[in-house]
Amino acid sequence: MVRASEIALNRELWALVNERFTGPAAAALWSRPEMGWGLYGVPERRLGVLGEVDGLDVLELACGTAYWSAWLTRAGARVVAVDLSMEQLTTARTLQRSTGPAFPLVQADAEHVPLASASFDLVLSEHGAAAWCDPEYWLPEVARVLRPGGLLVFLTNTVLSALCVPEDEGVATSSLQRGQRAAYHVRWPGGGAEFHPSHGDWIRLLRRFGFHIEALHELYAPQDAPDHPYYEIVSADWASQWPAEELWVARRTLEAVTHNG
Repeated sequence: MVRASEIALNRELWALVNERFTGPAAAALWSRPEMGWGLYGVPERRLGVLGEVDGLDVLELACGTAYWSAWLTRAGARVVAVDLSMEQLTTARTLQRSTGPAFPLVQADAEHVPLASASFDLVLSEHGAAAWCDPEYWLPEVARVLRPGGLLVFLTNTVLSALCVPEDEGVATSSLQRGQRAAYHVRWPGGGAEFHPSHGDWIRLLRRFGFHIEALHELYAPQDAPDHPYYEIVSADWASQWPAEELWVARRTLEAVTHNG
């Protein structure tokens, strides 16, 4: 029941985020000519984590307004986009009509994906499942829907940034505000429940559920970058000194574990 209440809380939060922030911002991202990761749009061509996506079956988990799905569809992938928030998916449908392209949109929780096993070559999530869903549940779901040898790519906040955000929320400081164990599962006073495992936790969990880790990219803000217009996780100055986001790349092994035991 506790987890169900947190999922409902996150759904309410993202309805509010969609109402306040994602209109013009989502349209700008859908129209962007190239793929870029995270708050500061680090180009995918520079990181090269996805490889050739033309012809791949791709699932975007916790897609938000689904701009990644739009980029990947334009690159030739067959994409399905899943999100908990009907408001975010409504924004995505509006942008499909106004900007294109079209692809399937599914309302669902990333911890319980209503799609067939072994259906996808690539599962991607940017600031989605990794922060907002319990890794004990969403990682085995990814292992289930991926084909053997398929790729999981996810971007989330660094555990360091979570450690430096004050307990009453706000922008990350230059000093630790909580213990590392406390950051694993955080219930914010302003709404929302998040997960910020340590690197050791991520390695343990990914291996447990049948993934081989291929890369971990720590992302910084470019020098002299402006602050993000509405996501106040970190300032650009903070993110130019310490990594604010981390991009994990892991491959499903032939003997993936797909249960939660």
